Amino acid sequence: MTSTDSARDSVAASNTDSRSGAPHSDEAAGPAATSRRFYPQLEGMRALAAIGVLITHVAFQTRAVEIAVLGPVLGRLDLAVALFFGLSGFLLWRPWVDAAHRGAGHPSIPRYLKHRVVRIWPAYVVVVVLVLLLLPEAQGADFDVWLANLTLTQVFVPLTLTAGLTQMWSLSVEIAFYALLPLIGLALVRLRGRWAGARIPVLLVLGVLSLGWAWVGTSLPVADGVETKNWVFGHLPWFVAGLILAEVAGVLDTAGAPRGRWMNLAIRLSANRWLMFGVLVVAYGLACTRFAGPTGLGDVTNIEFVAKMTLGALCGYALLAPLVCNPGPFRFLTSRVMLALGRWSYGIFIWHVAVLAVVFPLFGIVPFNGNTLLVLVITLGLSVGIAAASYAFVEEPARNWLRNRDTRRRNRPAAASSSADSSDSPVDQNTSQPVINTAINAGN
Repeated sequence: MTSTDSARDSVAASNTDSRSGAPHSDEAAGPAATSRRFYPQLEGMRALAAIGVLITHVAFQTRAVEIAVLGPVLGRLDLAVALFFGLSGFLLWRPWVDAAHRGAGHPSIPRYLKHRVVRIWPAYVVVVVLVLLLLPEAQGADFDVWLANLTLTQVFVPLTLTAGLTQMWSLSVEIAFYALLPLIGLALVRLRGRWAGARIPVLLVLGVLSLGWAWVGTSLPVADGVETKNWVFGHLPWFVAGLILAEVAGVLDTAGAPRGRWMNLAIRLSANRWLMFGVLVVAYGLACTRFAGPTGLGDVTNIEFVAKMTLGALCGYALLAPLVCNPGPFRFLTSRVMLALGRWSYGIFIWHVAVLAVVFPLFGIVPFNGNTLLVLVITLGLSVGIAAASYAFVEEPARNWLRNRDTRRRNRPAAASSSADSSDSPVDQNTSQPVINTAINAGN
């Protein structure tokens, strides 16, 4: 899932990210200049989301979801995916919000897509290849399974979710959202400056309309085994919760941004920790009932699906809004342990189902036969260790490679300009060529 590393990168490169005609400068920004922020507390929240997904899978495979009262609570931790989607929507939409308040330009779409590919695929490909080659339950996969999993198109190809990789349906949805987000941005590109306040109502309408996908998707002539509810359009409300929060945060963080009465109210409500906690408790409690469909395997009616999407969006917003709109402090989420787990959260997510599949035979534990706490401790410990290695040896080197590549490309025009200036200027005859070359290439 989306890392807040991308937020750090965008803050560091905020003066070079904006494209489409107007340079990102103080003159271009005008009175609505923005102050890009990095939210370390979101890193800790991402860690909790990854652990939540892990817990719900452990609970299912140890039959803890059948325990009275506690079972539905553990089973409905699948709403941690709503938190992941909300985080992605918030972090990836912020540059578009900043551009809207500047009144000109929009983020570079090619750069955005490059960073998404490098963020997701390197570690993901490693997981897919190792699982399909080494996990006994996944061995012997045919070409369709390999292709669908390597391209993250499992939700469109029937019967391609395989052992050790079943959680990747949500990553497939997220990839589709990555492709959809620039289209949403370009559609709203005219709502900027004094019209930026209209963006939230438009996004709310988009989220409400997307709830109708349950009926649209089930009417499509798709192959047996394809669940259209698992397409991005069905889960768009979870992303929209993050988009709306990004709009609220954009107003909060933009000097001189116009605030109507309703926006001030939205900011106050979003910053209220106790109110948002109450919303979370009520929404999650309802989600744990049959109102939002079964917490384990089972058919979900269209009405139940709409209820789950709505309650998941409320849960995601209620968890994230105080972290963004309230100044804190957030000591637990920003502790060294939680920040580290947040950096490793993507690895925890992509590895934990394969690790869980290995834990049962490796430790002689019978699946679907209890031992929930033991399986949880072992699975979490192994997943964290593997995720830390994935971050150190795959994810971070890949991002560093792209970051260095972008830096070199940005510096080339500056070096060329310096070279041209030096050729037009008289040079001291006593100055050596190495010194001249050093001066010309100083920014590289």
